[in-house]
Amino acid sequence: MAADMAGCCYSCFGFLRKHHHRRRRPPSKDLLLPRSSDDDGSGFYPGDDPGNSSSFLGDDSRSRSRSFCEREEEDYLLRDDGDGEPPRKRSEDIILSRARNGFACRDGLVRDTRRLFRSEDETTGCKMINQYVHLGKIGAGSYGKVVKYRNIKDGRLYAIKVLSKPYMLKVRVVRSETAMTDVLREVSLMKMLDHPNIVNLIEVIDDPNTDKFYMVLEYVEGKMVCDNGIGLGEATSRKYLRDIVSGVMYLHSHNIIHGDIKPDNLLVTSTGNVKIGDFSVSQIFEDDDDMLWRSPGTPVFTAPECCQGSAYHGRAADTWAVGVTLYCMITGKYPFLGETLQETYDKIANDPVEIPGDTSPQLADLMQRLLYKDPGDRMTLQAAAAHPWVAGAEGPVPEFVCRCGFGRRDRNDSQEAVQ
Repeated sequence: MAADMAGCCYSCFGFLRKHHHRRRRPPSKDLLLPRSSDDDGSGFYPGDDPGNSSSFLGDDSRSRSRSFCEREEEDYLLRDDGDGEPPRKRSEDIILSRARNGFACRDGLVRDTRRLFRSEDETTGCKMINQYVHLGKIGAGSYGKVVKYRNIKDGRLYAIKVLSKPYMLKVRVVRSETAMTDVLREVSLMKMLDHPNIVNLIEVIDDPNTDKFYMVLEYVEGKMVCDNGIGLGEATSRKYLRDIVSGVMYLHSHNIIHGDIKPDNLLVTSTGNVKIGDFSVSQIFEDDDDMLWRSPGTPVFTAPECCQGSAYHGRAADTWAVGVTLYCMITGKYPFLGETLQETYDKIANDPVEIPGDTSPQLADLMQRLLYKDPGDRMTLQAAAAHPWVAGAEGPVPEFVCRCGFGRRDRNDSQEAVQ
């Protein structure tokens, strides 16, 4: 696997992030899939602050100058977008409410930097932003690019998303939301998360005097490569799946729906651990009601109930995407793929999943149960964590003990806890 993971394959900015079912022209087959690492714009990308820095959850002061995105956040309420979804409290408000009630996942808060300095490294002559030395572009997308940087203060590598604020404000993802809405939601969610199988957000740089917005992320060496028609084998797939299940269960226990689980958004470290990235279409809820109206990420990973254009439960849809990802890891192929978007949706909704004949009985059982058409019959991630194939010799995937305790709270009191 080391050779497969050589080179960083960070693709970014959620290619086909919002798919709506009412399309005048069906897309070609290649638009139904995640793009390869050589394409621009799929999936994920894969010190002391020199300016005035403040944490997202720790600074309520309004005396400092408001950044561009702070001004835009005044219009960041998740209103009815005209497709039947009722108004929801904005993600930032939910997260702030949880923090005030002691539900803070992170021990150390994300730096929120308001000053941007451009310079050159005295040793190499490479361009710099603040304390970060430019080392080369990793990927590009519709809204900007992802660049590898080295921090001169700690010597570590980082992946930085560089986004165009004016352009993001122009791009409408639904009637009442722009791409900036998605970015602000992604940032607010990542500022909350702290899990070994989730990419860590280190710093946000948003200088009100520039038109760029920077997300400083931990650098992960490689991306999961499993669309080769061969697959990764059961041992590697089991190891990866345990990490994926652990990370997604953590999200769900915190009432967060990822919305775009797929190999392109699953990065692999040098030690073989999987980290989940790209929260650009993710949603957070006040309580356990995970009903969604907006279409999830990439078509071939879309659950059957999402193909109908009506409301669906986010947890069950994420679980389906985990099942499709497992199928891809094992077979190197997609379980349901048509020539057009509608044909792909028809296959997802109606065709039985074809399990290769040489698949072990336990693995075949797991894939079939994760890919049940009816979300009510579909295996839950908690059940998958204890499934014999997943457990193997290590035992069931353990629950991650989060410092905030939100995921282990009494569910009957969850609504009261976040008010």
